[in-house]
Amino acid sequence: MLFALFIYFCRQPYLSSMNTLSEENYLKAIFSLTQKSEEKISPTAIAETMGNNAASVIDMLRKLTDKQLIEYDKKQGVRFTPKGLKDSILIVRKHRLWEVFLVEKLGFHWDEIHDIAEELEHVSNISMADRLDKFLGFPEYDPHGDPIPKANGKLPKPFTISLTEVTIGNTCKVGAVKDTSSSFLQYLLKLGIGIGSTIKVLERIDFDKSLVIQINGQHTNTVSQLFSENILIA
Repeated sequence: MLFALFIYFCRQPYLSSMNTLSEENYLKAIFSLTQKSEEKISPTAIAETMGNNAASVIDMLRKLTDKQLIEYDKKQGVRFTPKGLKDSILIVRKHRLWEVFLVEKLGFHWDEIHDIAEELEHVSNISMADRLDKFLGFPEYDPHGDPIPKANGKLPKPFTISLTEVTIGNTCKVGAVKDTSSSFLQYLLKLGIGIGSTIKVLERIDFDKSLVIQINGQHTNTVSQLFSENILIA
C-alpha cells in the first residue's frame, strides 16, 4: 500500500520546471544560510555549503539573477527576490516532507534519508507536496527537528537553544539536531538519543567545556562541547 503510494507520487505528471536541478540545489543552500544567520550571504559561504569552487558559484549567481530569483552585489551579498524565496521554500518543504515519509512510512532511520530526499525534492507535480502533507497528518517538523514550511510559506518556530546553554542539574528534551551528517546521527543512535529524548546535565568540565549527561533517565555519558552545540532543545 505505502510503496504503491510512493510510486504514485513519483509517476504523476511533471510540470515543466522553470528551474534546473542545480539551480534548485543552490536555492535550497541559500535558504539554509539565511536561516542560520542574519548576516549577508556571501559567495564564499555558498561555496562552502555546496562544496563547489568560487567560480562555479559566481556563474550560478549570475544565472539566478537573470531569472530574477536573487539579487546580488558584493556589498549586500545575496538576497532572495519574492519569487526566489517562494521557490526555495517549496523545495525545502518537499525535502522535509519526504524525510518524514521515509522514516514514518517506509521505516528508514534518520541517518539514511537525506540523500533519498535530495532526489525526491525535485519531483515537480503541482499538488504533490500538499497531498503528501495531508497524508502525513500535517507534520510541523522533519525527523531531524527542522521546521517544515506550510503551504502558505510560513515556518513553525525553529529550535535555537543548544545543550550548552542548559543549567547544571536541569533536564531538557531534544528538539532538533544541527549536524545531520550520517556520522553524527549514527553516534546519537548509539547513545540512544533521538528527537524527544530527555537529557539531564549533571556536570560541566571546565577544562574543555564537555558535559556529563544522563540520557532518558538511565545511562550517563561524557560528551564534547561540539556535541552539545549540535543538540537543540525543545
